[in-house]
Amino acid sequence: MSNRIATHPDPSLAEDASPSGAVILIADKFDASGIKTLSNLGHRVVSIPDLSPETLPAAIDEHDPQILVVRSTKVRADAIETAGQLALIVRAGAGTDNIDVKAASGRGISVANCPGKNSLAVAELAWGLILSCDRRIPDQVADLRAGRWNKKEYSKAPGLAGRTLGIVGLGKIGEAIADRGNAFGMRVFAWGRSITDARAESAGCHACENLLNLARMCDVISVNVAANQDTRHLISAEFLAAMKPGAILVNTSRGSVVDQASLAQAIRDKGIRAGLDVFAEEPGAGTGEFTDDIVNLPGVYGTHHVGASTDQAQAAIASEAVRVIRVHLETGTTPNCINLASGTGAATLTIRHFNRPGVLATVCDLLSRGGINVEDMENVIYVGGTAASARIRVSEVPASDLVQALIAGPNILSVDVSTH
Repeated sequence: MSNRIATHPDPSLAEDASPSGAVILIADKFDASGIKTLSNLGHRVVSIPDLSPETLPAAIDEHDPQILVVRSTKVRADAIETAGQLALIVRAGAGTDNIDVKAASGRGISVANCPGKNSLAVAELAWGLILSCDRRIPDQVADLRAGRWNKKEYSKAPGLAGRTLGIVGLGKIGEAIADRGNAFGMRVFAWGRSITDARAESAGCHACENLLNLARMCDVISVNVAANQDTRHLISAEFLAAMKPGAILVNTSRGSVVDQASLAQAIRDKGIRAGLDVFAEEPGAGTGEFTDDIVNLPGVYGTHHVGASTDQAQAAIASEAVRVIRVHLETGTTPNCINLASGTGAATLTIRHFNRPGVLATVCDLLSRGGINVEDMENVIYVGGTAASARIRVSEVPASDLVQALIAGPNILSVDVSTH
C-alpha cells in the first residue's frame, strides 16, 4: 500500500490507540482538518487515501479499526467480513450506495453518512454541466486546443433565459439548483414523491405532480434523488421518450437512477444532450480505467463523479463526519445512521423498576426462556437514582403467564404491554 498517512495524538501512541481512543481507518481522501481533529481527540488515525475495493480488506485486517471512513471507495462484503472490531462505517458524503449495507447490517455495523453538506458544490457542478450542454463549452475548448476556429458552428445555441427548468427531487441540492435557475431567468418546476405547492413555493419553484409531465414540458432537467430501489431507473425509457427533442438532462445524483442504455438511445434518436457526473459503472477507487461508451456520443459532457469535490464541501463533510464519530464513541448512538431497523417488534413492554443490579438481566432471561427476542431496549433513570423505567421492544406479544412472571420478579414495580 502507498500514500499512507498515520497521525497520532502523541508519538508514544505510534503503535496503539490510547486507552480511551479508537483506531480510525480513512480509506479515501479526507480533509486535513478532520484528520487533525480526530487525532487531537485522542484517536489513532490511519489515512490511506488510495485504497481500492481489492486492497481495503487487507488494510482492515492489518489495522483492525473500530471505525472506517470512505468517500468513493467501495466497501464490499469481503472487506466487512474481514473486520474484527469494526462498529461504524462513515460515508464522507451524502449517499451510501458504495457500501454493502446489507453485509454491514448482518454484522451489527452501523452505516452513517453526511447528508446536506455538499449541496452547494453539487448544484454548482450541475450548472456547469447545464451551461456546457447549452453552449458546448468542452467541444469549443477541444477545437481551440486542436487549432480549429469554428465560430460559425458554435454561434448556434438555444440559451437559457425564459426556458423551463425541471428538477427531479427537491431536497437541498434541488433547492440550490432552483435558486440558480431563477437567477438565470428560467421558469422552474419540481417533482418529488410527496411534493406540495407549498413545498415548491418555499423553494422558489412550481410543483409538478406527474413525472412524465415534467419530462414533456421542460427544456432542461436536473436529477437530484438518492439511489435506492425506488429510484432505480427512475429516468426510464418512458421518461426519456417524453422529453423534448434537443432537451438537456443533467444527472449529478447516482448512475443507477438513469436507464443509461435508454439515455444513449435518446441521445442518438432525439438529440438529447446529457451532462453526467455519474455513470452506470464507475471504477471502485479514485483512479482507474473508464470505458463507458456513452461519453463518446455527441452532446454528452461528463465529469468524474466530483459533484461534492470542492474545498468548501470537503471541509464541511469532514466536520460532519467527525461529529458522527465523536457522538458514536461518546454516547453509543450514531447520528445519520441509515441501517437501523424501525418499527420492528410486535409489542413494547414498559417496565417500571427499582434501580438495582440484575433487574434487567432477570427480565431478559425470562423473555429468552419464553422464546421472545429483545428487538430494542431503553432504560431511563429518574432523579435520585432510586427507580427507572425500561421500554423493551420484543419480537412477540408475551403470553399472560410470562407477563405475570415478569411482574413477580424482584424489584419490579409494574409491567405494561402495548401491541404495535
